[in-house]
Amino acid sequence: MFSNKKKETEISRVYNYLLSASTPRKARTLIMERRPVVFSVLLFMVVLHSVAASPSTSANLLFNFYAASCPAAEFMVRNTVRSASSADPTVPGKLLRLLFHDCFVEGCDASVLLQGNGTEQSDPANRSLGGFSVIDSAKRVLEIFCPETVSCADIVVLAARDAVEMAGGPVIRIPTGRRDGMVSAASNVRPNIVDTSFSVDEMINLFSSKGMSLDDLVTLSAHCSAFSDRFQKDSKGKLSLIDTSLNSTYADELIKQCPADSSPSYYRNLLSHRGLFQSDSVLFNDERTRKQVEDFANDQVGFFESWGQSFFKLTSTGVKTGDEGEIRRSCSATNM
Repeated sequence: MFSNKKKETEISRVYNYLLSASTPRKARTLIMERRPVVFSVLLFMVVLHSVAASPSTSANLLFNFYAASCPAAEFMVRNTVRSASSADPTVPGKLLRLLFHDCFVEGCDASVLLQGNGTEQSDPANRSLGGFSVIDSAKRVLEIFCPETVSCADIVVLAARDAVEMAGGPVIRIPTGRRDGMVSAASNVRPNIVDTSFSVDEMINLFSSKGMSLDDLVTLSAHCSAFSDRFQKDSKGKLSLIDTSLNSTYADELIKQCPADSSPSYYRNLLSHRGLFQSDSVLFNDERTRKQVEDFANDQVGFFESWGQSFFKLTSTGVKTGDEGEIRRSCSATNM
């Protein structure tokens, strides 16, 4: 019988193989070959996580929602994110941005993952989004072990949560049980996401419409987003700085990589006039938000605590539960 540590190592090896398997048939073959190990580890995960599902403060979402139906669900998502992040350090930032663009439009229902003409992905504001392949990889593994059980909406939330932690951010416990939406319209994108040219008033109004406060606005601003109007791309795809108010050395660093910068360094950069977007810079210039920016710049513990609370609220925005929506078999298309 394997020890707990060896079990986790073995299941990680199995999952990594499944992520790279070219066809579901190959993945199933491996499962049959390693059946005693796989089932032993899954049983271990059941025991490890089989505590009573406790209610969250968001209606119909539960902690340990998949404790009985797919006990290793969160482990599978985490392992997928870890593998992808090891291969590409920009993955955490992409996953966090994907979450924002999903939750702010139709609520956290994976509507941003749906493909097709006129969907959210077709809006210019979403064309630079990334991280889709990571979500698809996690879904593929989950469909093998727990068919039609774990929603794409929960995968997006869990992946972003894990991405923040892997990028050095706080560890956050979040409830699950979201269902996938069946509507995705490009026309819903622009009215529901923060534009890089927004004033503080415009951002406050948008966040308020989502049930979030001024504190949530300042806290959740510490993430990487599109840097459209401060850079331009030439015919070869090379970025160059066009906003002369942005520190040129810092701009060069940002062009190289866009990490999930959910840390006090974001606020210290604002104090040094290194805000990536106009919508970032105004947070320091406005008296309503300046104090919180200054506090977070020097208090990682306080920021992490606030981030956990605000992230919880964000991921509970407009969720579909119960009989609403569906559990997609593929994240890029509805089941109909």
